[in-house]
Amino acid sequence: MSTTWKSSNQKSVSRESANQATNNTVSGTTLSSSSSSWSRQQKLAMVASFAILAALLAVSACSKQSPKPALVGVSSPTGNSAAPAAVATLTTSPTPATVAASTTHAKKTPGKRPANVTYSDANYGVSFLYPRKARLTSGDKTQPEFAAVGDVPMNFAEPGGVAVATVALPDSSYPGTDFASAFFNVNVNRSASEQECSHFAFVDTRNTDGEPVDAEKVKIGASDMLTTSTFDASAIKQLETQYYHRYENGACYEYVLGLGTEGFATEGGVQHVDRDAVFAKLEKILASVKINPAVQENAAEPAATTMSGGK
Repeated sequence: MSTTWKSSNQKSVSRESANQATNNTVSGTTLSSSSSSWSRQQKLAMVASFAILAALLAVSACSKQSPKPALVGVSSPTGNSAAPAAVATLTTSPTPATVAASTTHAKKTPGKRPANVTYSDANYGVSFLYPRKARLTSGDKTQPEFAAVGDVPMNFAEPGGVAVATVALPDSSYPGTDFASAFFNVNVNRSASEQECSHFAFVDTRNTDGEPVDAEKVKIGASDMLTTSTFDASAIKQLETQYYHRYENGACYEYVLGLGTEGFATEGGVQHVDRDAVFAKLEKILASVKINPAVQENAAEPAATTMSGGK
């Protein structure tokens, strides 16, 4: 009985042990399976996390390598699009201070005036250029008194000459010399014929034989003219004049170039003026003369200057 019970008990214990072993085995299998399954999910999650991280790193790297203007364009809000227009407005619209400064600068630097001035007389159709610093007179005041010279006679062979204009160089043109005055005159004689215009009342008498010198044909500018000269001197004053005649517009035009000197040049003091330089300046005025068709005025012409004989 006793042995049989033991056997049964042992069987029971053996079954219980077997069942526990089986349960333990099943439970271990289940735990092991669950543990294995969680590890795979965790690995997948980790792999996904790494993939996302790698993608973010790649995007960040690409963003850093992109040019700055693109980043500014992407990040700038739509409202800032008006900024360039404002900048352009400020750039193109000067401030009042800038305008004032520009105006002041413009006033301080005026344009340089021409060295020559144009004289024109529609009644006689004559025009010419003369130095701005020279003194011009016309009409009744045409022949003023010149220093060391006085009145300058006309040199028409026939009466009827009229003084039109006179240009006098400044008295200080040649400092330190015996220069007293220099002038350019325009006279017109509508009573003289073309043949009479070729003659002069006074001719050059500086011939060594004392005989008058015939008028000389010269070309001044684009015009052919006849010329003669005179020289008058005293103990303290000297006058040299050059006369030119040309027939145009049915009238005889006379141009007079004159130089007056005064006193005597002394060694170590006053020097003789360069006569050639003075007459060269006057000849520039003569070369600029133009004659256009005259516009006859209904009013009476200015009183004709008496034809000069000797002084």
